[in-house]
Amino acid sequence: MSLDTVTDIATSGIGFTLPILVAASGELVSERAGVLNLSLEAMMLTGAFAGVLGAVSTGSPVLGTLAAVAAAAIFGVVQAVWSVALRADQIVVGIASNALALGATTYGARLLLADGKGHSAPGFDPLPIPLLHHIPVVGPALFGQTALGYLCMLLVAVLAVVFARRTKLGLVVDAIGEDAVAADRTGLPVRAVRYGCVLVAAVAAGLGGAQLALSEVHSFSDNITGGIGYLAVVAVIAGRWRALGVVLASVFFGIAQALQFALPALGLHVPFALLVMLPYLIAIVAVSGLVGNSRSPRDLTVAFARTF
Repeated sequence: MSLDTVTDIATSGIGFTLPILVAASGELVSERAGVLNLSLEAMMLTGAFAGVLGAVSTGSPVLGTLAAVAAAAIFGVVQAVWSVALRADQIVVGIASNALALGATTYGARLLLADGKGHSAPGFDPLPIPLLHHIPVVGPALFGQTALGYLCMLLVAVLAVVFARRTKLGLVVDAIGEDAVAADRTGLPVRAVRYGCVLVAAVAAGLGGAQLALSEVHSFSDNITGGIGYLAVVAVIAGRWRALGVVLASVFFGIAQALQFALPALGLHVPFALLVMLPYLIAIVAVSGLVGNSRSPRDLTVAFARTF
């Protein structure tokens, strides 16, 4: 295998990784506070659709990105109302949201992005960083991103630092995720923090959807995310609710997706259906406990209600 081939696989792998990683970073914050967002797929899909629609309507990928984040944030508010305020089952809410988003964006694309508009959206072009871009293998993958790609990387870093387990905010989030009732008795605003963490996840997911649609493919198609939101949720579990673990899991899933296209190009005749299944098979292994046990936040998916 030549160096150019390895570089191409790495570049493609990072392209698949970034949407997963930025969404998973936001989901990590939410799950540490006790709220599981299976609707991450819906947020990403809605963000991708709104991003393309906004970019096509205004001619600006920047405004498209803002539209993507706003649309995902609206979905996040709905998720928070049902999961936090109304104490609905978080898994049921997530599944219903994903079905709703798939139907709504498919219909919306037929209605608003007809006649090929959704296949030629203004997008972001790569902005290689001088010198760093020429580093073998990792240079083009990490330092040849678009402006939106660099923004995604920055957001991942900011979330990791701001919500680190030794910061005040990180400790508050962890306390609420471990025992919301006890945290409430100490005066912590449990509902407000959970609302905020869900919105963080939604904004990150919207940015991930915009990255996929406006940086990678410059278009929108039905179900463009294709389960990336689910992989982001699994990356949090496989990463054992740790920032570094989530990064490694996201990179692993991204490379697994890239292999769908790399292996046939290398002349390796592997059934395409198996290649499509590969990231999800790996995800099942990751969450099965075969690669090591981990403990989730104790109050994850547990609705909070005052007991006094």
